Amino acid sequence: MPTLLLKVTPLQNPERYQALAAALTRLTADILHKRPEVTAVVIDDLPRARWCVGGRTVQGTAALLEIGITAGTNTQEEKAHFIAAAYDELQRQLAPDGGFEVASYVTVQERPATDWGYGGQTQWARQLARAVAAPAGSAVPP
Repeated sequence: MPTLLLKVTPLQNPERYQALAAALTRLTADILHKRPEVTAVVIDDLPRARWCVGGRTVQGTAALLEIGITAGTNTQEEKAHFIAAAYDELQRQLAPDGGFEVASYVTVQERPATDWGYGGQTQWARQLARAVAAPAGSAVPP
């Protein structure tokens, strides 16, 4: 149940937001092995005047993507691959003709399973419930 929080400047059209959400959900499933049906993408746009790098207002398109995942569920290589792929996707969709600010960021934030949840249950409680319900000897996904 990863959560992706994307901030962009400048304002995009609604179709672009849908395409971004779909692409980021797919990357999250393909690279980080997360279930798309519980992947949430929240997109917020900011006026260029409210986005500064080096103390100056950005001139191009900029993005900040933060993804929250349960700690220990992905390797360093998977996280690095996701960061690179997500950055490339943001650049491709938001600035296909150039002008994507290099100081655009993708961050992976790992949270202990006891510190966040979905549907009113912590990830830890959900993992326990799946383990109890799973047949003996079967693997329980994170």
